[in-house]
Amino acid sequence: MRITGTAAIVTGGASGLGLATAERLIEEGSAVTIVDLPSSDGAAAAERLGPRASFVPADVTDPDEVAAAVAHAASTGPLRILVNCAGIGAPAKVIGRDGPLALEAFERIIRVNLVGTFNVLRLAAYEMTRNEPVDGERGVIVNTASVAAYEGQIGQPAYAASKGGIVSMTLPIARELADSCVRV
Repeated sequence: MRITGTAAIVTGGASGLGLATAERLIEEGSAVTIVDLPSSDGAAAAERLGPRASFVPADVTDPDEVAAAVAHAASTGPLRILVNCAGIGAPAKVIGRDGPLALEAFERIIRVNLVGTFNVLRLAAYEMTRNEPVDGERGVIVNTASVAAYEGQIGQPAYAASKGGIVSMTLPIARELADSCVRV
């Protein structure tokens, strides 16, 4: 895939793996929209990365905020790249000092890591399917997971389940989107 002249979205792009991905995509000639929480360092990261970087504050679990981020990215060029790096992981045992793990804590990690990844993917993939193919492709989607998907540790039930869910959903999504020339 030719990266120069494309638009990309990197979730969790304000720090860590997401920021490193955004940096590399910009080096290769893409316009990058960093999608991260309003409380993140996304604005500073975009400013540091230069004029081809922009920051759209959004919660990956919010359909309206993600739709706005996708629309922004598409306004900077043909949206052909999505890299899902957003995620959280607070270690917590099923039975802790204060009793059983709060269901809300488990659900929050699943919601951000798994549901958030799917939410961004579905909206970005739809936008990609509207692109004219270049060399037989309309876009590329990368979902990041973790070794915890296969080898979760004590204190990682929600994190491991969320990353396992990302791994499990990626193959059927890849099969489906292949017909639309979107590689996952």
